[in-house]
Amino acid sequence: MSSPPVRDLPWPAHVDPRVEALVTEVIGRVADKWTMLILDVLAEQGELRFTRIGREVPGISQKMLTQTLRQMERDGLVVRTVHPVIPPRVEYRLTELGLTLGEAFCGVWIWAKDNLERIEAARADFDSRSAS
Repeated sequence: MSSPPVRDLPWPAHVDPRVEALVTEVIGRVADKWTMLILDVLAEQGELRFTRIGREVPGISQKMLTQTLRQMERDGLVVRTVHPVIPPRVEYRLTELGLTLGEAFCGVWIWAKDNLERIEAARADFDSRSAS
């Protein structure tokens, strides 16, 4: 399945600066590996406790997990639920907005899968020319 060339996409003549700022922020968030890994874990496994998310995302520190989940909550990507038990149990789940971001990002995975060999060939060609 081939996408239309970028030049053929219907770009508006004027872009709302708020939309432009949001796109820039979302791209930064999507480029953040922790956000995308957490998004993936929650999409696959549903509502999870904080400690379980930490176990499912290899290499993430507790501090980075806390910061990332807070930012995701602020952006409306996750809902944090505190259960009134002792000790308190805190769980996170994706919102509809978080699920749709995951679906949008899925297109990048499909693109990467479809173009893996072309990219590897281009890199090998570049590296061989650069080594000379």
